[in-house]
Amino acid sequence: MTTPVQNPRVLIVGAGAIGCVVGGQLARAGRDVTLVDQWPEHVETIRRAGLRLSGTCGEQLIPVRILHLHEAQALTEQFDVAFVAVKSYDTEWATQLACRHLREPGGLVVDFQNGINDHRVARVAGKDRALGCVILIGAGMYEPGHAMRTDEGTVGFKIGEHDGADTERARALAALLSDVAPTTVTTNLWGERWSKLAINCMANPVAGLSGLGTADVRTHPVARRVAIHLAAECVLVARALGVELETIWGVEPQGFVDAVKGSGMAETEAALGRGAQSRGGGRPSMLQDVMRGRRTEIEYLNGYVVEQGRSVGIATPVNARVVELFARHGRDLRPDPRNLEPLLEATR
Repeated sequence: MTTPVQNPRVLIVGAGAIGCVVGGQLARAGRDVTLVDQWPEHVETIRRAGLRLSGTCGEQLIPVRILHLHEAQALTEQFDVAFVAVKSYDTEWATQLACRHLREPGGLVVDFQNGINDHRVARVAGKDRALGCVILIGAGMYEPGHAMRTDEGTVGFKIGEHDGADTERARALAALLSDVAPTTVTTNLWGERWSKLAINCMANPVAGLSGLGTADVRTHPVARRVAIHLAAECVLVARALGVELETIWGVEPQGFVDAVKGSGMAETEAALGRGAQSRGGGRPSMLQDVMRGRRTEIEYLNGYVVEQGRSVGIATPVNARVVELFARHGRDLRPDPRNLEPLLEATR
C-alpha cells in the first residue's frame, strides 16, 4: 500500500477478540479478509457457523475466511496489508509470517497490539513497511467463534507513521478501518502509544489481580487509587523519553502526576468515575488471560514501563510491584480484590 489500492487484500494474524471484531466488520463491509489463528476450536467454529459478533457493534453472524496457523503455509495470494494482532510475546514470528505473504513492492505490516512493539515489528518487516495503529475500542472473547465489542461504540483507531508524517498510505489505512470504527491519522504515534500503554498498565493488571471488570477498575476505590499511581509513573517515564502524551481516559496526563503529589486526587478520581459510566461490562484482556490460566503480557506492559524508567532514571515502584506480584503468583493467580492490598501499600 505504498501506492494504495482501491480494495486492499487484508491478512489478520491473530483472530482474538480485536482481530475478530475488525476482521468481521471488514468482511461485512465487503472487504477481502483472511484471518489466521492458533485456537483450533475457534477456527472450526467460525468455519462451521460463521463469526458471531455482539455487544456495541450489534448482533451479527458473518461468514469470513479463517485458517489454522499450520494452513497459512499454503497461502498463494499476496496481501496488501497485514495486521499483527497477537499477544506481544508472539510479535516476531507473527510478523515473519505476515511478511511472507505481503505484496511486493508496497505491502504493509501494521502493529495492532497492546504495548509498544512497533520497533520489534519494524526490525522484522523493515521500517519502510511498518505502521502503527493505536486501538481505542474494547473487545472480549469468552467462547470460540464469538467476539463481543465492549466499548461505548464511539471510539475507533489512530493510524500513525513512526516518523509522524501524514502520508497517503496512512490515510488509506484509516479509510479501510473506518469500515469498523472512526479512524484518524495521528502525527503523534508515540504519544498515542504511551497514552494507551498507561491505560493498559492501569486496567489490565488491576483487573487481572482483582477480578474487577473494565468499568469497575475506574470506580472501585482501591483499584482506582492504584490505577492513578500506575498512570502517573507512565507519564513521568514517557516525558523523560521526550514523548508528549495525549489524554488518558479523558484526563490530562499532568492530572495523574499532580494527584499522586497531593493535588487534585479527588478531581482525578471523579473524572475516572464519570468516564466509567459509559463503559460496558467487558473484562480487560489480562483478566481474560488469568481466568484461562494463560500467559499474560505483563512484562510488555508494566514491565516495559519499569525497564524504560530504569533507562532514564525514573522510579516506578508501583509498576514494579505489579510485575513482582504477577511473577510470584504465576499461572496460579486467582483474581481477588484483596490482591490489590500490596499495591495500595506501594502507593504510600
